[in-house]
Amino acid sequence: VPPTPPAGATQSNGAASNSPSGTATASLPGNTISASGTGVGAVTVSSYASNPTPGAVSGGTGVFYDVELAPGTQWTSLTITVCSLGSGGQSISWWDGSAWVPFSNQSFDSGTGCVTATVTGSTSPTLAQLTGTPIAATGPLSGGYWSVASDGGIFSYGDAKFYGSTGAMHLNKPIVGMAPTHDGKGYWLVAADGGIFSYGDAQFYGSAGALRLNQPIVGMAVTADGKGYWLLASDGGVFSYGDAGFHGSVGGLHLNAPMVGMAATADGGGYSMVASDGGVFTFGDAGFHGSAGAMHLNKPIVGMAPTHGGKGYWLVASDGGIFSYGDAQFYGSTGAITLNKPVVGMAPTFSGKGYWLVASDGGIFNYGDAAFDGSAGSMLLNQPIDGMAAHPEGT
Repeated sequence: VPPTPPAGATQSNGAASNSPSGTATASLPGNTISASGTGVGAVTVSSYASNPTPGAVSGGTGVFYDVELAPGTQWTSLTITVCSLGSGGQSISWWDGSAWVPFSNQSFDSGTGCVTATVTGSTSPTLAQLTGTPIAATGPLSGGYWSVASDGGIFSYGDAKFYGSTGAMHLNKPIVGMAPTHDGKGYWLVAADGGIFSYGDAQFYGSAGALRLNQPIVGMAVTADGKGYWLLASDGGVFSYGDAGFHGSVGGLHLNAPMVGMAATADGGGYSMVASDGGVFTFGDAGFHGSAGAMHLNKPIVGMAPTHGGKGYWLVASDGGIFSYGDAQFYGSTGAITLNKPVVGMAPTFSGKGYWLVASDGGIFNYGDAAFDGSAGSMLLNQPIDGMAAHPEGT
């Protein structure tokens, strides 16, 4: 039975497929949308003739679909492919009941013009949320970013909005990093003493602010559903909060160089951390794809960023040199450029086909499909920039 559309929307006939075991598939004529699942049960796909969420603009191309898993269906994964998106359509978002949110695990193929998204029990949306879920064709997910200064001042560009800062507060220790929520409507800031500051729809799940730390916090990473986070100390100690699972640390090891950054896997089942000498340490389901630990570096590593599927990562040095591993592609660097100030962080685009670098003076360097939306490079800053984060939806 096709899902019932919200009031005011019309819907075409859906195509359903039932399977007692193995896989089930469904598609609309012309394969404008298709779904293939692994497990037991049925899937239905259909399309809307108008926006099924009146008053809530998707920011997309005006093409809307619907996907529903039959009640009682037992699935392990579902792959959704949307083609013929029209001009500007390079991604898909889902309606979570109050807002349009990008699929957390999707990719766009410019050759076919199709977007493919994989849904599991830990993605956004989850399999349990596909109960007649509107889907919108949206534009490139590559625009918008924040940069953060050590006093917690926030600079927002493109689709990234300002939700608050600690710029006017007296901090016990400087801010050392930030992370956005999955819908881009909020962010967390973390200080060197482990204090957490949450803004917008970012929820507070705990902090290390009241703990006596052996070494300062240097970064953070967020879980797959955004309901938890990890903090990383320079000695490799890991502190987990909310639904973030502890998968191990190097807190008790003798390190050749201090830790400078971390990245979580796509499903939140593990994380990687990198030291300033380029050494990479992996825990949980995080795969080791290589490191710069045995290389002679011109400048120290200052951070890392994972690819969207979690099967690779980039390392960035303070001279803007980029080291790519696994399925991370090299799109350019400032390694051969004389910089006014050192690079302090990076962030990949949603597509994973580009990235931004940020320098301590607020200068932004964009590569691949990363769009330049502005910088603080010409501003007189109260405190230097020490990190950045990309908005998850660049429509």
